[in-house]
Amino acid sequence: MTLMLHAGAEAIDYDGLRSIATPEPTPSHMPLPHHDLVEMVEYALGYYGHSVEQRQFGVTLDGGRFFGVLTLKSDYGDYSDVVGLANSHNKTSSIQICFGSVCFVCDNGAFRSDVVVRRKHTPGSKRALPGLIAEIIEPLKQQRITQHAMFERYKCTPLNDDRADQIIMQMFRRQIINCTRIPEVLEQWENPACDWGPKSVYRLFNGATWSLKPKVAERPALTQHLHELMDGLVEHVN
Repeated sequence: MTLMLHAGAEAIDYDGLRSIATPEPTPSHMPLPHHDLVEMVEYALGYYGHSVEQRQFGVTLDGGRFFGVLTLKSDYGDYSDVVGLANSHNKTSSIQICFGSVCFVCDNGAFRSDVVVRRKHTPGSKRALPGLIAEIIEPLKQQRITQHAMFERYKCTPLNDDRADQIIMQMFRRQIINCTRIPEVLEQWENPACDWGPKSVYRLFNGATWSLKPKVAERPALTQHLHELMDGLVEHVN
């Protein structure tokens, strides 16, 4: 799960989410109950064959802003696909939905994933939201298959230590990591915190994302730049 609460939000369960009062609408602003967003997304996921395995929710102390991550059941074993949600009652942010394997939702406003959809809280948007959610969830199955194939290519592309050193320096030159994170990525390459298999592009990718976790909120495009580097590496080696 990749929900970080550190800027004034606190964890909450689903029953607590349902108990939060939704402000009255105005002619131009129609706030969506936080739990309605969860229910609509979960319904669409289930309709298209996805099973939610874990939920994590957070709200600001006044209940005005909501953040959530849904972890989907996966057949792949060593990683999970996730759907991120965000909503507000106080006009501070739009309705937001994202999904990917690297999905980061933070109460300071960071929202990073492979796909991000945003909609304002207008009467028209609220009426259209169920259909919009269905449209973005429908292709998710194929996107999950494509993502798995990408990770399999990472796993099947071995790296020796010299080549890994070169790629870590490329991460630095492209400003994906700074100089203080070079030894962290190297440590994860040599002594990984999790079982990312033998020395390969997959192991180096996970070592880098492990090191980047504290910085993604400040620079949410980092993981996308990392993917671009790794994809290019796979193409070059193969």
